Amino acid sequence: MRRGGEIRKARRGEREPGLVAQLRRPPGGRDARIMLLAQLLDRAGTGVWAAACVLYFTFVIGLDAGRVGILLGASGVAGIAGSPLAGHLADRFPVRSLLIGAHLLRLVTLCLLLVVSDFALLLPVVAVTHLGDRAAKTLEMLFATRVAGDRRATYQALSRSSANAGYALGAGLAAIGLAVGTRGAYHVLILANALSFLVAAALVWRTREPRGRGLVTAPTAGAAPKAPGTAPAGPSPWRDRGYLRFVLLDIPMNLDDSILGIGIPLWLVSHTTAPHELIPAFLVVNTVLVVVLQLRVSAKVRGPREAAGAVALYGLTTLLCCTLLAAATGGGAWAASGALLAAAVLVTAAELMRSVSSWELAVSLAPREARASYLGVAGMAQSVQKSAGPLLLTGAVMAAGPAGWIALGAAVAGLSLVQRRSSLRRLDALTGTPAPAAAAPA
Repeated sequence: MRRGGEIRKARRGEREPGLVAQLRRPPGGRDARIMLLAQLLDRAGTGVWAAACVLYFTFVIGLDAGRVGILLGASGVAGIAGSPLAGHLADRFPVRSLLIGAHLLRLVTLCLLLVVSDFALLLPVVAVTHLGDRAAKTLEMLFATRVAGDRRATYQALSRSSANAGYALGAGLAAIGLAVGTRGAYHVLILANALSFLVAAALVWRTREPRGRGLVTAPTAGAAPKAPGTAPAGPSPWRDRGYLRFVLLDIPMNLDDSILGIGIPLWLVSHTTAPHELIPAFLVVNTVLVVVLQLRVSAKVRGPREAAGAVALYGLTTLLCCTLLAAATGGGAWAASGALLAAAVLVTAAELMRSVSSWELAVSLAPREARASYLGVAGMAQSVQKSAGPLLLTGAVMAAGPAGWIALGAAVAGLSLVQRRSSLRRLDALTGTPAPAAAAPA
């Protein structure tokens, strides 16, 4: 009994510190703490704009629904280029300077919205803003990969928690402006977002450049440092079929974002008897669970092999979520509400799995000498999903009814197993670990 008590005490002592303690002393120390604060403020501003942009373009600028769709679709396509562009530049220039530039670029383009009302001019302005947004997110993680080192999974968890708290804060601030509803109120919301970019840039300026002149990988011993702007000598991700296969399979591993933000609300409205007032609860459930559980989930994934296992769990959880959505049409309002809320919990669980697996595998499967450019290409998966995911859900899945959700869940679950197996094989190849030999015949 005494020995068992000692073991339990030892295990309690080995537990990861709580969220607040980790935020005070994150992996990477002072620079990581400053970067997390910059991300919190950045996402708060982004949350303000995300909640207000459609209404601003509709009621202030006067665009119809078709043009608003084109505007947001074009911005999504432009965002796809943001990640590989950021990775390409990060192989040549300091990450810190590039991130400050991305924040200032968004500051300028967002302020242009205060004076631009012509649709032809709005298209490039919004597209460049979104390109800068995706580039900034990639550069933040490149920075974290350098300063957090092997504890990047823990940093990613803290980043997710900070980002979700920022989005929630921004959405709350936007609600005040939307309640006023005047042109001046919308302009204040735009300026609040612009101010968040300015403060974020100032905070990043206070950080120190990661060693290796901002490159994601440290220079080899005895190697002369490269001057900024020098082309890297590493391999190209665009010629690496194995890595491109990982990125391609990672696109459906990001579908939880569209399922939560678009699939569940539209399914509630069009195919169930659940009350429409339930829709805000989905975001609340997601935000609370991510903030509370992200760090705990990330503590379970301490390496790339555990991350590959988390991919398989992502597929299973998504399948269960889709099954509940298919079943939500078969009962009354209470049964539908319960099924939809449970689906929101499951899709959040899938998000938790994805957030710890996707980036860890993207880093681990890339060759060390060219990680920045590789990670830039990996960042495209999320951008492509944001553009194609809504179309897939509205144009195919929901059009097919409950069977469409079952088919989607089964497809994601199957692809997750393919991704897991492919990732493990590549890890074995990179580390030189031989594959398990087949048993010899008796």
